[in-house]
Amino acid sequence: MMDFEYKMVIVTRQDLKLSPGKLAAQVAHAAVACAFSTKKNNPRWFSKWQAEGSKKAVVKVETEKDFYPLQDKAQRLKISTYLVEDAGHTEIPSGTKTVLGIGPAPDNIVDQVTGDLPLL
Repeated sequence: MMDFEYKMVIVTRQDLKLSPGKLAAQVAHAAVACAFSTKKNNPRWFSKWQAEGSKKAVVKVETEKDFYPLQDKAQRLKISTYLVEDAGHTEIPSGTKTVLGIGPAPDNIVDQVTGDLPLL
């Protein structure tokens, strides 16, 4: 079994009650945006993460306000973040902040931000 040293974490909100398909699309938006950002700003982290198989974890918080301390801490640690704002075409109002992507980055750094959060 391979030990992963890099990962991306997507943080979801429990208060939104999105359909599974909608949630999957929001998670995908965050993952793609974070991958592009990391490839541009920290190509070494991106390459190592990709070579390992692009590990991702999806975790949960209660509400939108829980995103901001996580985003701030990740940014202080120089980890890419992306907060998805919905366009409002389907289930929720325009501008609703749905998920927060963090990484990819070394596990030990990401865990300082999201290590205490439960998996979705």
